[in-house]
Amino acid sequence: MPSDTDHRTAASARVAALTGPGGPFELADDDVLGTRLPVFRHRQRALHEVLHASVAHADRDYVVTADRRITFADHAAQVSSLARVLRERYGVAEGDRVAIAAANSPEWIQTFWATVSIGAVAVGFNAWWSAREMAHGLGNAEPALVVADARQSAKLTDCTVPVLSVEDDVRRFLTEHPDAPLPSADVAEDDPAVILYTSGTSGRPKGAVHTHRNLLAVVEYHRLNDALLREFGDPLAPEDRVHLLTLPLFHIASLHNLAVPRLATGSRIALHQGAFDVDAVLGMVERERVTNWGAVPTMAHRLLEHGRADQYDTSSLTAFALASAPSSTEFKERLRRELPFAKDSLVDSYGLTESCTAVAAANPQELAVAPGTLGRPVTGVRLEIRGPAGEVVGEGEEGEVWVRSMYNMLGYWRDPEATENTIGTDRWLRTGDLGYLREGRLFLVSRRSDLIIRGGENVYPAEIETVLAEHPDVAECLVLGVPHPDLGQEVAAVVVLGPGATVTEEALREYAANELAYFKVPGRWRLTTDGLPRNATGKVIRHSVRV
Repeated sequence: MPSDTDHRTAASARVAALTGPGGPFELADDDVLGTRLPVFRHRQRALHEVLHASVAHADRDYVVTADRRITFADHAAQVSSLARVLRERYGVAEGDRVAIAAANSPEWIQTFWATVSIGAVAVGFNAWWSAREMAHGLGNAEPALVVADARQSAKLTDCTVPVLSVEDDVRRFLTEHPDAPLPSADVAEDDPAVILYTSGTSGRPKGAVHTHRNLLAVVEYHRLNDALLREFGDPLAPEDRVHLLTLPLFHIASLHNLAVPRLATGSRIALHQGAFDVDAVLGMVERERVTNWGAVPTMAHRLLEHGRADQYDTSSLTAFALASAPSSTEFKERLRRELPFAKDSLVDSYGLTESCTAVAAANPQELAVAPGTLGRPVTGVRLEIRGPAGEVVGEGEEGEVWVRSMYNMLGYWRDPEATENTIGTDRWLRTGDLGYLREGRLFLVSRRSDLIIRGGENVYPAEIETVLAEHPDVAECLVLGVPHPDLGQEVAAVVVLGPGATVTEEALREYAANELAYFKVPGRWRLTTDGLPRNATGKVIRHSVRV
């Protein structure tokens, strides 16, 4: 039986052949924003090129839902029609922002492609944002146009720009100009293409700006992975794979690493809509013969609790990945024992919104040899562990994870201070996560300081604390994450009440729900009149606080 070393040696040789001189995915150093970085030599330069090339897949299905099937040809024609409306009727120009505030749907994907193909910037708003958070997004992005579903439209009471409804306007515009030419734009590789918001470490979400170069590099990364599968004897051609999309499109997992590259490879997307439902999802796996699925641990946990996965034919599912949130070695072992499709296919990875795609990835062989690892840096990524002064530390020593690649974001939209604090000299990205390297493999010690990951959604305590502190009965507060059997973590709040305060837990919960997306509202509360513990400098000692 081949050893892990044998497998890695063989994989390295194949990667070298594919990415070396003359290879189809040849890497070569090039100037990127004043820094020399390895880039794919045979890359596309603008996202509209992906749309144009996709018509070659013609009558193959691009997106299927429970009740719709959209071919590549139909998709291209509909995007072209919508792009013409955006340009001619609404005056959307290159560099303008188009905000998308909606739950997952084919129209979300089509609005994205119409926007980026005319050189505008697609801005993904979190579909669970409150009216307050929507207002912040509007003020920060200053879009020329908003596309929203009925739920989010109701929260746009103070919006001063046109709002198109997903259900009526967009669906009508997709077929209004059936003979419209494919859209294109004169954009540079490092021009912004997408803004996705991250939870704010300082109280407000920040817009991570991704360029045409970033997304097209991710496309080539996925094409390379598909080529490697063929090199190792996978009988399925990339275009015959079916990718299940269950995570929100305003996340890089679904947009950058699924919807975008699959238009390039001719693969089918099986799009689940609505709340996560085990039977509906497994029914789609069976019906569409899904081959690839990236899920958050909460979804995987619900599959285990469902207990009836064996009632569905999941034999087509040969690639099952955990994403967006950490999971324990014990949990992975349980998945392999109880879910037939996870036994030989489970993989794990590490990435963040700012990195656009995976920073490191661990295949089944890596996980078997080094339980707990998140794998080795992916092609094109340089990863270092650094100490407090920015110095590279030795093997096995803990420090902050720094990464550098063609995939890394441009910066934070209209936030030069946050950008400077995150992206340093030579485009090194400080992740804020702590980890160490052992034999080239990454192990994480903790995610960003104080970060709560609830069901795959990142929640920063500062954002919630800012809202709670505005309540007149709150003297001070602290928000932290506590373990939860299904969600991984849930949000908890310790609230110190001011003199004479009469507010109740229920009232504070309602107050928070009016200001924050539902997943940020604390599920556990402790109201007290005792002040928070502080050190000699007045800083709250977070680890001493208990709910």
